[in-house]
Amino acid sequence: MLLLVVVFDSLKDIYYETPLFKTGLFICIVLIFLINCVVLELLFNYYSRKQVKGLSGFLPQEIVQNQDENITIKELGERFSDLNQQQVSEIDMMKEMESYRKEYIGNVSHELKTPLFSIQGYVETLRDGGVDNLTIRDKYLERIDKSVERLIAIVTDLDMINRLEAGEINLTVSKFDVNLLIKEIFDLLDLEAEKRNTTLQIQTLHPQIFVEADKQKISQVFINLISNAIHYANRQEAKVIVKTSVLKNKVLIEVIDNGMGIKSEILPRIFERFYRVETSRSRREGGSGLGLAIVKHILEAHNENITVESVYLEGTKFSFMLEKSK
Repeated sequence: MLLLVVVFDSLKDIYYETPLFKTGLFICIVLIFLINCVVLELLFNYYSRKQVKGLSGFLPQEIVQNQDENITIKELGERFSDLNQQQVSEIDMMKEMESYRKEYIGNVSHELKTPLFSIQGYVETLRDGGVDNLTIRDKYLERIDKSVERLIAIVTDLDMINRLEAGEINLTVSKFDVNLLIKEIFDLLDLEAEKRNTTLQIQTLHPQIFVEADKQKISQVFINLISNAIHYANRQEAKVIVKTSVLKNKVLIEVIDNGMGIKSEILPRIFERFYRVETSRSRREGGSGLGLAIVKHILEAHNENITVESVYLEGTKFSFMLEKSK
């Protein structure tokens, strides 16, 4: 050792001031530093894996999937972070679902409560002596009948939409003339349109257009859309136009009205259950508030979508497609 010191001491005057010596010294220092870092990293990983493995029995199954799995503290932290984000997302989803559930139950209660209270009031009046007056009796019995019809409509629509969402209703697909079906719906709603001074019109370039769909359910789609358009006409010279056109293997159907229109901020919500564009007026005139939601689900069952365009106080257009018959 003493000999090396003496040799180094004798040589340092020769090499110390040379650039080669300084470069070599710098490289040695860097190498020593890197080796220390690698050794420390290996030691840290080894002991951290050992500690994590010892804690694996206390950690959630989502963090350590395999008891024999070797993970580091860093990896453990990343998994905890991912699990926390997942739990936050699930909590937000649960809060949203709970809010929707409360709103849904509140809407159902409100819709059922109105006709039920009406029936209760009419029955009490009849029991208190009103039944002896033929005019009052007939008028109240007619109102009770209308309230019962509204209850049946609400329950029927609720049952239909629940079965549609659950996929329990099978489509009975057949070939039929969609233009002829529209004319039949116009005949069905003619009195309703006449009461509101609304003109019903079909526009098409083809006298017959055959489609492949469930005729009964597509009839329900037309009834809901055209009836809505009639109710929301709300102006003189109101007009509802149904256009049909052929696009290759599809048939485009548009239901257009020149009614009150829908504000842009509420357009995304109109297909929700019980959502009403004009709440007080809609409830006063009846209806289940499920019409557009049913339309949406029926068309989705046909693998089709419905779109809506509207300008407030000018009118609304609903559009959807059906499979053209080959």
